[in-house]
Amino acid sequence: MHTNASPPRTFTVRMASWSAVHPWRAILVWIGFVAVVFGVGSAMGTQQTEFSDFWVGEAGEAEAMAEDADIAAPAVEKVLITAKDGKLDPELAAKAAADVEKRMDALTEVSDIAGPETSKDGESVLVSLTMSMPAHEAPDHIEPLLETTEAVQADHPDVNVRQTGDESVSHQLDNQLGSDLGRAELFTMPITLIILFAVFGSLLLAGVPLLLAISSIMASMGIYAIASHFFPDAGGAVTSVLVMMGMAVGVDYSLFYVKRVREERERNGSLSQAAAVELAARTSGHAILVSGVAVVVSMAGLYLSGDVIFYSIATACVIVVAVAMISSLTVLPALLAKMGKRVDGRRRRARKPARLWPAMLRPVMNHPVASVLIGGLVLVALAAPALGIKLSVEGKETFPKSLPTLATYDEMTEAFPDKGVLHKVVARVDAEHTDELAATMRRLWEETSDNELFSPTTEPRLLVSKDERTAALELPVPYPTSDDRAARSLELLRGDLVPKEFAKIDGAEFAVSGEPAYAHDYSELQATHLFWVVGFVLVATFVMMLIAFRSVVLAAVGLGLNLLSVLAAWGSLVLVFQGEWAEGLLGFDSPGFIGSRTPLMVFTILFGLSLDYQIFVISRIREHALRGESTRQAAYNGILSSAGVVSSAAIIMVSVFAAFMLIDRIEMKQLGFTLALGVLLDAVVVRILILPALLSLLDRKSWWPSALSKQPEPSDRASGATDPVTVRA
Repeated sequence: MHTNASPPRTFTVRMASWSAVHPWRAILVWIGFVAVVFGVGSAMGTQQTEFSDFWVGEAGEAEAMAEDADIAAPAVEKVLITAKDGKLDPELAAKAAADVEKRMDALTEVSDIAGPETSKDGESVLVSLTMSMPAHEAPDHIEPLLETTEAVQADHPDVNVRQTGDESVSHQLDNQLGSDLGRAELFTMPITLIILFAVFGSLLLAGVPLLLAISSIMASMGIYAIASHFFPDAGGAVTSVLVMMGMAVGVDYSLFYVKRVREERERNGSLSQAAAVELAARTSGHAILVSGVAVVVSMAGLYLSGDVIFYSIATACVIVVAVAMISSLTVLPALLAKMGKRVDGRRRRARKPARLWPAMLRPVMNHPVASVLIGGLVLVALAAPALGIKLSVEGKETFPKSLPTLATYDEMTEAFPDKGVLHKVVARVDAEHTDELAATMRRLWEETSDNELFSPTTEPRLLVSKDERTAALELPVPYPTSDDRAARSLELLRGDLVPKEFAKIDGAEFAVSGEPAYAHDYSELQATHLFWVVGFVLVATFVMMLIAFRSVVLAAVGLGLNLLSVLAAWGSLVLVFQGEWAEGLLGFDSPGFIGSRTPLMVFTILFGLSLDYQIFVISRIREHALRGESTRQAAYNGILSSAGVVSSAAIIMVSVFAAFMLIDRIEMKQLGFTLALGVLLDAVVVRILILPALLSLLDRKSWWPSALSKQPEPSDRASGATDPVTVRA
């Protein structure tokens, strides 16, 4: 007696079946989970990193010495007074400056006031305000100073009274980022809903992936806040990246699942909703599970970056991808079960296959060598500019000039060149050498005073510890952080002047910090750790592909194609943002370099998302191959059956990433543009052009060493198709 054995009930099938049988339980558990973790996370708040966590390299060593000696630079805000029109009236400026001093002196947030200073041309007056708390706490106490400056301006309308400084700039940047992020979300939501409506033809069904993505983001924010008490949050763009990834993968996973349920119902009209959900769980659900784990592993590579900012981004991305994956495998089947036949959308009817995808695939399958060469050349040509990439850390010169504090900063540094970027030389000596320490610092000041790479000051700006064993000398430079001349001045200090002078003191410890030093050391850190991150992601990706498809060849092909698409994205990033030709088109001012964090973020995120598409598409191809089709026919049918959903997912991802170009921050524009273009290249050039052509050329060798590779390659006719551009029923 022979029986047809049922396929084993996998984890994804068991989970989906339980949710479909107990839909209200699954839905209420999910709602409760989101509410609890979001509420707990909000109540606990987000634990921020320590100021010292950002110290790297020699700059970090200098800051540590200064901190230990209690001579760390305080937070200093500046109030700039200039004329409304024409020349500055000295009497009006003096009255405004006196009012600034009087009001600021009454604030507990201000410990010292210096000035007023008048610029050489007499057109600007500056009052400096030292804040009363450590520099890393100052941003939380900046509001009273800004409000006071506004009050002085209101009472002195005949002059301009404006404030700038690291803390006020940071405050306005954070506020603008929050506002821009809200605008980006308003742009993304309706576009995503429109695309989903176009895919499903049902507003109700279109809302399901969007609703799940939003709820996954809310849950992830709560979990991230809780996790920050163990892995502190570095702030900055971390929340933006979490939202971006949550929208991208959350919508995609739901889209893949729902689309497969509809396909199964269309294929067999008598199939029950529960059976369709189970079939989707066995296929798309399994692909989502593998993809989610693969993306999580890929993002975990950022933990090897040696950078606290990347640690936070890795934590945020790992959490949001995992939560989006879980929501698609648990509550989504429950929602689909409750919706019943409404999942089908409009009345099912016989439809001809879309003409676009066969028209695109026909020349690819008929001319695979040419397709591989053309697609490869396109990606290589786009990747070529990456060889000329210049990396640097963002400075105030790259921040949006629309911020009043930044416009004031530019005016201030033009009138007072010594109030901008600076180097800080920190040294520590034994007690018997304290006199030599002071003399050495003065000689350094004298040696740099007449050098055009430095801004002259009337006296050395020196901080000395109580025991006089540690001192910090500030040497301002009249150039932005990313300027080559600022880098040359740093090289002069570190490579010549400072070692030469302190070599004369036995046992002296010394290091150079400041904005140019931090930028240099941070870029060096990224370059050093890039190899480890890239190596980990490549190995992890290869292993995940090998486990998923049991094929060394497919794992190698996937690895190569993903790497090529990332390199093409890097090259496009350099081509667009390192030059000036695209400034008007995309609304940015080119700094002449790429933010040092951007390439690594692009690599890990894009590699993970490319792997997402790779697993989904190859899973569909493998399904057809397991049915007995030739590799060529399986590639054609697998891509044809997945092209619609992959292209829809890609368009949604592109819209999500493109929305981040609305943020008036060059780093976010670079990230949004590169990810959007990278996803587009991956979905079109890699998945539609190169991948099917390669599989067609490799035939059964594609599946080596799995059992599929050992089966004879059937002809297209033997596998049930009249030619490779005919879709099997």
